[in-house]
Amino acid sequence: MLLFPFTAWAGDCHRSEDVDTGGRAFQERDGTHARGTLEKRFIELIQKLCYSADLQDVTSISTSGLTSSEALLPVSTEPVRLRMSESSETAFGGRRAIPRNTSNAAENDPPTVELQGLVPRGFNPQDYLNVMNVHLFKERWDSNKVDHHTDKYSNNQLIVRRGQSFYVQIDFNRPYDPRRDFFRVEYVIGRYPQENKGTYIPVPVVSELQSGKWGAKVVMKEDRSVRLSVQSSPDCIVGKFRMYVAVWTPYGVIRTTRNPETDTYILFNPWCEEDAVYLDNEKEREEYVLNDIGVIFYGDFNDIKSRSWSYGQFEEGILDTCLYVMDRANMDLSGRGNPIKVSRVGSAMINAKDDEGVIAGSWDNVYAYGVPPSAWTGSVDILLEYKSSQKPVRYGQCWVFAGVFNTFLRCLGIPARVVTNYFSAHDNDANLQLDIFLEEDGNVNSKLTKDSVWNYHCWNEAWMTRPDLPVGFGGWQVVDSTPQENSDGMYRCGPASVQAIKHGHVCFQFDAPFVFAEVNSDLVYITAKKDGTHVVETLDTTHIGKLIVTKEIGGDGIKDITDTYKFQEGQEEERLALETALMYGAKKARNTEGVLKSRSDVHMNFEVENAVLGRDLKVIITFRNNGSTRYTVAAYLSGNISFYTGVSKAEFKNETFNVTLEPLSFKREEVLIGAGEYMGQLLEQAFLHFFVTARVNETRDVLAKQKSIVLTVPKVIIKVRGAQVVGSDMVVTVEFTNPLKETLRNVWIRLDGPGVTKPLRRMFREIRPNATVQWEELCRPWVSGPRKLIASLTSDSLRHVYGELNLQIQRRPSM
Repeated sequence: MLLFPFTAWAGDCHRSEDVDTGGRAFQERDGTHARGTLEKRFIELIQKLCYSADLQDVTSISTSGLTSSEALLPVSTEPVRLRMSESSETAFGGRRAIPRNTSNAAENDPPTVELQGLVPRGFNPQDYLNVMNVHLFKERWDSNKVDHHTDKYSNNQLIVRRGQSFYVQIDFNRPYDPRRDFFRVEYVIGRYPQENKGTYIPVPVVSELQSGKWGAKVVMKEDRSVRLSVQSSPDCIVGKFRMYVAVWTPYGVIRTTRNPETDTYILFNPWCEEDAVYLDNEKEREEYVLNDIGVIFYGDFNDIKSRSWSYGQFEEGILDTCLYVMDRANMDLSGRGNPIKVSRVGSAMINAKDDEGVIAGSWDNVYAYGVPPSAWTGSVDILLEYKSSQKPVRYGQCWVFAGVFNTFLRCLGIPARVVTNYFSAHDNDANLQLDIFLEEDGNVNSKLTKDSVWNYHCWNEAWMTRPDLPVGFGGWQVVDSTPQENSDGMYRCGPASVQAIKHGHVCFQFDAPFVFAEVNSDLVYITAKKDGTHVVETLDTTHIGKLIVTKEIGGDGIKDITDTYKFQEGQEEERLALETALMYGAKKARNTEGVLKSRSDVHMNFEVENAVLGRDLKVIITFRNNGSTRYTVAAYLSGNISFYTGVSKAEFKNETFNVTLEPLSFKREEVLIGAGEYMGQLLEQAFLHFFVTARVNETRDVLAKQKSIVLTVPKVIIKVRGAQVVGSDMVVTVEFTNPLKETLRNVWIRLDGPGVTKPLRRMFREIRPNATVQWEELCRPWVSGPRKLIASLTSDSLRHVYGELNLQIQRRPSM
């Protein structure tokens, strides 16, 4: 039985005082005894031939590098024990401490010749079956890439998906005879490969492939070539493997040398029923795995806006960068076949909050040392910059984190999509309540109000089974890379089962209570009295999680998925889900009984009209009296420049007014807001937040409403000239007209389009009012089908300006 160094790294490490030579002493040519001298030389040769200084047991001996006379020496089949160097790992508490295998990039090579037993003087490895060449059929048009849906990757290596067979052809020095020739394919990943860890995979040649197991079947023999159908395990490690072919001889193994051209990437496989990420709908696989351009929704519930995002998961260098991200996380290679672990590590690593991850977040509107979040058009620039600089890229906010995380997941083969939750709660204490404290005059008490309501928040959903949870909680899982709260010592969130969230089972890992609060919290308005007491005034059970959306399959429209997260308000199932969440530990901190219903017949609402950047706008408040009693109302309006996270920067408007309501009547109050009141203080997304409170004097009932609006901003116009054909030149023109009354300075325009152009950018020092700038680029598309060009503009005073153009790129005509 042959022994391999891969499986022997956990043995004892000490030097034997004697080397067993089969009962015979080493003899010099003149017959004198020189055992000590040759023993020293023998051990030095073994040490030289070990994989590295980290090898602990040498259970096979390579003869490469031996002189002809040294090769004649009889070799024992007993292991030769060597003492490790001082820098190598030592044993702790009786256990062997093997270094962690946490880098896909790190590697060491097995010896090309491993011999055992007595080797005759005339032994020549060339007399046996020798591998002359290995063909992997790795071109874009080859069946390996087409059948595995990896032909879109801009990568010259073989890329396959696990659990599915692929073809390998081996050319030998003579015809292969299965009766006397024995060989196998070996796959190795990382620096310390072990078979029981899945980092060393010997693939035997078998008569028939077995489902769920590695194997190689000979499907063709022709002259000196053998074609194999190689099948990987559906739960093997995802990463970049090194490939070798090992041939048996009577005296040991002859192995091919390290050849980077045979390196093979193995990815998750949503097309394989045995894979943990299997998705049985072909249209969903096309959308959530293969689509490299997406749409991210933002804005406000009443004014939903969208922007296209280039995921670019197939672009050159992106696959290697995604593997590098896991290396930077020091993620053990043995865990990289588990989508639960991979998505959780990705959730932590996409943000740079505590681990030098991919993107540094910033919500303070100061981006002097990086790129404003709104300027990014896709993930490619961000990921490639992170790989080259090995430092976090500045800056990102929730939609940037979600866009890059989506690229990471889809690139590795995990079905994923970006989700937007409108009116998303950031419940700091996870008590399922967002407490809004008011002064007695109706103004918000910012010192006491710690919870916040994000106008929208973007996260990701990843599709996978959850064998760690009861049956029924697999499928879509929430994974969120925006750093909000600490989870097990790091800023990450998920994977949390969407099904578990809907039914209130917040006891299941990971981070389900936090996600449940984001979509199901109650909004509680509390008056902070001057005597220090707090009085619950009113409760809004429908404001949070108002709408949850994602991109529709096969189009750019909205798909409402709110019902996958929560039952309709007021249904018995909705109350049951809430009670279940409370039972599992999410305790409500404040008694809200008795405040669910209004104590008067007065109702209030308001709308914002003509919300265009740089123009005046109106806030119209409507009061309606449905009763037969006359009421007087004292109302207060506050207008704030706000971040999309719901945090106010500065108040630019406050106005108090009184309203008298006759029975069965309504009144409208209009508040005019001039452009000069808000233009000088605008933030990243041009959000204005209005808060209106009113007290009915006769009943002391408090009415409260809050809304955020996104000012409509100008767009970037994209035009193309020339044939939209693969390999043909076409001219792309990016155009922008400044509609504001002020000059825009330090203007950056970015252009992106997967399969059409690499990410580009250009700077304009200034754009005067009503002036137009144009930028032309020559592009040569390399991917056919529906494509999209995306542009963004950012300046010192104007951001979140976008433009896009749909293209239909035709295939190159056949000659």
